[in-house]
Amino acid sequence: MKKNVKNAIERAVAGVSQNYHDNELLIRKDGLLMPQRDIVIEIIRDLRNVLFPGYFRKDAINNELAVYYVGQNLAKIYDDLSEQIERAMLYKNKYELPEEEIKSKAEQICIDFFGEIPHIQQMLLKDIQAGFDGDPAAQSKEEIIFSYPGFFAIMVYRMAHELYVRQVPLIPRIMSEYAHGRTGIDINPGATIGEYFFIDHGTGVVIGETTVIGNHVKLYQGVTLGALSTRDGQKLSGVRRHPTIEDNVTIYSGASVLGGDTVIGEESTIGGNAFITSSIPKYARVASVNPELSIKTPGERKKDPAAFELV
Repeated sequence: MKKNVKNAIERAVAGVSQNYHDNELLIRKDGLLMPQRDIVIEIIRDLRNVLFPGYFRKDAINNELAVYYVGQNLAKIYDDLSEQIERAMLYKNKYELPEEEIKSKAEQICIDFFGEIPHIQQMLLKDIQAGFDGDPAAQSKEEIIFSYPGFFAIMVYRMAHELYVRQVPLIPRIMSEYAHGRTGIDINPGATIGEYFFIDHGTGVVIGETTVIGNHVKLYQGVTLGALSTRDGQKLSGVRRHPTIEDNVTIYSGASVLGGDTVIGEESTIGGNAFITSSIPKYARVASVNPELSIKTPGERKKDPAAFELV
């Protein structure tokens, strides 16, 4: 038995080692280090603590301590983020640009990102307001910050988007997929999303890379803002393939809005389970026609039991 185990291990070692040799995807380029997913997630958490101090760890902060608190935390975030950006850019671009140029670009991207942090915070405050105004079950704005999965997904999106538009490899998607795994809400960091955005309940929401969403838009669970077809794969990279949702639109649960030429006009409402592949004008109300329901009393069921058999 021990000999069989040894032989099995040796065969596995030989096979995996051969795969390493045959496929460059399995071996890091020239020993370069890729971004570290756990550090990227830590950056999200550290940024969240700066944006909303006292909510997620035991931070005692007041206006007098704010400058010290923010400065101390942002210094750590800068060191972590700049290293991860540099790793990502060196890994992808080592053979296209000189290493020193890549390092300089990574540092400038991090500086630019830090310039956007106050704006991200202001946008998130508007998203919180949208959630509070749009959900009668919300007891307080603090409850939204603490517990709403839609708000968490939006927060991570707003961080990741600023890195995406600066063409940082890998890291924006690591961020968005972390939020996806936690909430069931899939927002591609390339999407463009305006102010006062609210996702109610949230599970199963999908927002594609080239989606454009205006201000004061509300989505319910299971909404897909997607492409008509991705059959051509990488040939569609960079092509506009997801819809535009204009201002003050509400889309109810299970609806699918597909295609890069599809525009949902402002002030429109899309009903649950609607399937839309062409544009909808402003101020429209769209509803899918429900299947006809057949309701019989217990007495009628006895007369024709076969009509109620489940298949």
